[in-house]
Amino acid sequence: MGTTAAPRVPVEDVAAIRAFNRFFTRRVGVLRPTLLGSPWSLTEGRILYELRRRGRTEALALRRDLDMDPGQLSRVLSRLERNGLVARSPSPDDGRRQVVELTGEGMRAAALLDDRSNAQIEELVAHLAPPDRQRLVTALATARHLLDAPPARRAGGAAPPPRVLLRAPRPGDLGWVVERHGALYHAEYGWDRTFEASVARIVADFGAGSDPDAEALWIAELDGERVGCVACVREDAATARLRLLFVEPSARGLGIGARLVDTCMAFAREAGYRRMTLSTVSVLHSALRIYRAAGFRLTRSAPARLYGTDLEPQDWGTDL
Repeated sequence: MGTTAAPRVPVEDVAAIRAFNRFFTRRVGVLRPTLLGSPWSLTEGRILYELRRRGRTEALALRRDLDMDPGQLSRVLSRLERNGLVARSPSPDDGRRQVVELTGEGMRAAALLDDRSNAQIEELVAHLAPPDRQRLVTALATARHLLDAPPARRAGGAAPPPRVLLRAPRPGDLGWVVERHGALYHAEYGWDRTFEASVARIVADFGAGSDPDAEALWIAELDGERVGCVACVREDAATARLRLLFVEPSARGLGIGARLVDTCMAFAREAGYRRMTLSTVSVLHSALRIYRAAGFRLTRSAPARLYGTDLEPQDWGTDL
């Protein structure tokens, strides 16, 4: 007998995701015969939602975006048409294609479902304190980002570019910077808590009273989720120091690290600094590529015992 290949995803991970699916479908009533106490099914409700949001649209676009079988979509639209909720007509651009839109009755039905869906979710999360509710929203955004198909697998052409925002820190962000540095670098490199303590001191110094004209910290968001950071701090009157560059694994490869570094350097120039320095270690290969591309050059490198392991700390610098 041949050897069975090991599964690409651990069985326990698959089981955990399936368990969540069962929990959530039960909590929101997906298994009930109709949607939110209405006469319509989940599929019919989704089509009503899409048509209310889009307005008049081609059935082909609706089928493609919902990833529905053509026959299934045709049957659902026929039922909605018989019930007076949608109207279909030939496309003015191509008579072989159908255009679909909601009737007045369909608009009222879609609005009713929207109201009931909003009320259901409000009831579902009403017991959560605002910080816990924000944790849930962030976790859901993370799930969407991680599960979204990569551009090469998307149907219908290239994916829209990710929405990346660099912003000033808000309450809670500084703690997130410390926590994510400590957790990620331990997971990826085995660094001990002394690294997290070092990051905490840097963040505490910044938060205790930085000069906004000479120092700044940016949080990178991808589609509303925190995925990275960088800081520019004062070393002396002529020199700025780049610190805390960090990008989550889920957001790497999108140019966010380079954008953070470019933003940091532009701020330093505007603030009047003539030089920028940074300290790193040789194992951070992706960061080193970004620094080289931005014009930084290695000025010092020496082996040392650091963060519970043997590393090669390095200093880099560039003129601004």
